[in-house]
Amino acid sequence: MREKLINRAIKVLEDNFQDGGFTIPSKGLYPFQWKWDSGFIALGFAHYDLKKAKIEVETLLDAQWENGFIPHIVFHTDSDSYFPGPDFHQSNLHPQSSKKYRSTGMTQPPVMGFILERLLEIDKGSDKMLEFISKQIDKVYANHVYFYENRDWKNEGLIYIYHNWESGTDNSPMWDDIWLTMNPPEYEFERRDTSHVDASQRPSKREYDHYLYIIDVAKKYNYDDAKIAEHSPFLVLDPLFNSILIRSNEALIKLYGLLGGNDERIAYLKSKQQKSIQSLNAKLYNDELGAYVHFDLRNNRQIPYISSSSFTPLYSGAPDKEKAERLVKTMVQKFGGEDRYLCASFDPTHEKFNPRKYWRGPVWINMNWMLYHGLKRYGYDQLGQRVKNDSLELVKNNGFFEYFDSRKANPDAENSGYGGDNFSWSAALLIDFLKEES
Repeated sequence: MREKLINRAIKVLEDNFQDGGFTIPSKGLYPFQWKWDSGFIALGFAHYDLKKAKIEVETLLDAQWENGFIPHIVFHTDSDSYFPGPDFHQSNLHPQSSKKYRSTGMTQPPVMGFILERLLEIDKGSDKMLEFISKQIDKVYANHVYFYENRDWKNEGLIYIYHNWESGTDNSPMWDDIWLTMNPPEYEFERRDTSHVDASQRPSKREYDHYLYIIDVAKKYNYDDAKIAEHSPFLVLDPLFNSILIRSNEALIKLYGLLGGNDERIAYLKSKQQKSIQSLNAKLYNDELGAYVHFDLRNNRQIPYISSSSFTPLYSGAPDKEKAERLVKTMVQKFGGEDRYLCASFDPTHEKFNPRKYWRGPVWINMNWMLYHGLKRYGYDQLGQRVKNDSLELVKNNGFFEYFDSRKANPDAENSGYGGDNFSWSAALLIDFLKEES
């Protein structure tokens, strides 16, 4: 069964790999290259085709802007199956945008630092992989410098996101209260995603109006970060985004140490790392909830909802032992009932929970992968193993879907897999989960 699953996962990755040297997340629904998807996808390739793993990383980093920014979507090809596309985003408005590729003007969580570290682990610390990393690591470092020099609005080591898509958790209930502060125009456009996926599993038309309006605000200021920070109605500190940055900082410090001769860069990263961890704990931890939460910079307040993002600081190593214990207790109490798979993307005890709708409740394999490694980091091996086993069971029972119902007895459908089918990071991370056992 294990080898059969791995072979099925390999077929998903091979089918989604494109001639341009990148892998689409899912046919039809997502026809381009996504930033954090490509990082996770590279891990799957690395277990059986190191050349493709390296190409995936190289192709993404080749689209980096002159200021170190890496966009969340790179439009390598033309396709009318996705909206909003390159003509709407107009990345060329920024004077330092890539002249080679059209893209969006927003980013996604900076996973590439710990992806390079994991690639080295998979290849057993080989000299060839170290040589590859030596050619790519400065680009990843430049991306981190970009964040600290352009997105750390309060100079506290925490990076803001100006669009919900930058979080990776697109339509999370986290943003609902922010939408109430906005009244964007009604845009005329043709949705493409709902022609591939049941509309009940996707964001609403009105939600998309908010998404498009925020992009229009950024375009008005030519994607200038300082002006976006001043004018965007959406400005948030996200525990997931910042935890991933902290974890990738840690990986870069380790990798630069292995490569040698990078004392200045290591010192910069260590300095920023200390400030980031301190501020993450001071500003984003909510003692009453026993979890990390998002912070709305525009309205200067925490957003008091718990999601799977709330537990990702475990992966970064930022919480002390006491906070880690509280996080685990919160996860088990709210998310870990025997009738549920771990870990739902939003608090299953909350009225806004929806187990079928994108980031409002379903389980995501990439989040579970980070939570598994975070729980193991703090010695919660049994709970980590449950997260891993639940991930494997969901894929085995339903297929390689984008996200999955967290209810073990799902009354709504025979199949509890939703969103895009034959989804690349679900396949890639399943391979990484299973190969870790061998």
